[in-house]
Amino acid sequence: MKLSEWARKNNLAYQTAHRLFKKGQLPVKAVQLDTGTILIYENEIVAPSDTSITIYARVSSNDQKEDLQRQVERLTLFAAAKGYVIKEVVTEIGSGLNQGRKKLNALLGDKDVSCILVEHRDRLTRFGFDLISSALASSNRSIVVMNETEDDMDLVQDFIDVITSMCARIYGKRSAKNKAEQMKGILDKK
Repeated sequence: MKLSEWARKNNLAYQTAHRLFKKGQLPVKAVQLDTGTILIYENEIVAPSDTSITIYARVSSNDQKEDLQRQVERLTLFAAAKGYVIKEVVTEIGSGLNQGRKKLNALLGDKDVSCILVEHRDRLTRFGFDLISSALASSNRSIVVMNETEDDMDLVQDFIDVITSMCARIYGKRSAKNKAEQMKGILDKK
């Protein structure tokens, strides 16, 4: 795809994307043709030059602690296969909708973290992944996603999570789950 399309898709001004390209700071592979057109290869993520990464793994609840450990193992194997040097492993238990996750916020604010490896986009955040990625790209930092595929059921789960979150604010946390289940039942009937 052209640089202008990539910039629009990632909520960047073309001039910013062009400046990042000229500095060699785009988080994806980019090539300039003889005609001057800059092509972006979106599926080829550029790892930082020192190949050191920070692994970020997250699950939603304490019941999933075993899943958290398996997630870290899969990410570690992936990093080794790609030749990355693991600088740090950060694990967290919390909702993907929670914007107040202390470990993630510290990780995003740490300028020494040049590349973050996650298993799926939703392990980092349920919404706003592209905004976070663009913000990191502007400071020559990147996010590598091990598994880019998104299942339709993930979208359904995202919708249910939004309803649960909204119900929690409206009805209180105790009855939020019941209200969300009622909404889910209504949606399933349609």
